[in-house]
Amino acid sequence: MSAGYDKLTVIKSASLRVQENEVVVLVGGNGAGKSTLLRSIAGLVRISEGRVLFDGIDITNRPAEKIARRRLALVPESRALFPSMTIYENLKLGANASRLSRDQLEARFGVVYELFPDLKKRLSSRAGELSGGQQQMLALGRALMSEPRILLLDEPSTGLAPVLVAELFEKISALKGQGMTILLAEQNVHKALDIADRGYVIENGRIILEDTADALKSSERIQKAYLGV
Repeated sequence: MSAGYDKLTVIKSASLRVQENEVVVLVGGNGAGKSTLLRSIAGLVRISEGRVLFDGIDITNRPAEKIARRRLALVPESRALFPSMTIYENLKLGANASRLSRDQLEARFGVVYELFPDLKKRLSSRAGELSGGQQQMLALGRALMSEPRILLLDEPSTGLAPVLVAELFEKISALKGQGMTILLAEQNVHKALDIADRGYVIENGRIILEDTADALKSSERIQKAYLGV
């Protein structure tokens, strides 16, 4: 597909696939097009050419809320939390698109609390009072409230201290262990490839390389460009 903003084409004939129960990483530098690609899939950036298929259904340029109802969840780089609302209120908003029953809603809260016990301890705290790491966990937890069939993560480690980055990737690895399907755009290439099954490299809006995570880690090109070897 190709996509962008007004007359500016950012994504240029990019093709990729994510299989069920698979973690796929999208690797690239600043400005390579990672965020635009994810936002295009989620219905937030208009696609000018090509199409997006989700479970065999064409969702190209459908309204973002309708795509979300199909249980495709995006955690944006900005996190997009509501700072004046509590942790509980932000989490509950994440379930709105799914139209869950009360029992189903409580079950989703239980899943999130199990993965992020620190959030449960501070349910009445406002999102704006949280640290960067806590806000990232809340953004991820909110996405999980919709019980997504695929989770799109846009640069989740941005701005986090190394110890929090390690904790974040532990959580993502735990989701992988539960069978979650994930498309992850990330500049921390080493951490991302450690938990991924496959990966794509994007430069200037084009997919230039695709391989297994292990093959990408051992690629001389990737090592020089992204792993500092």
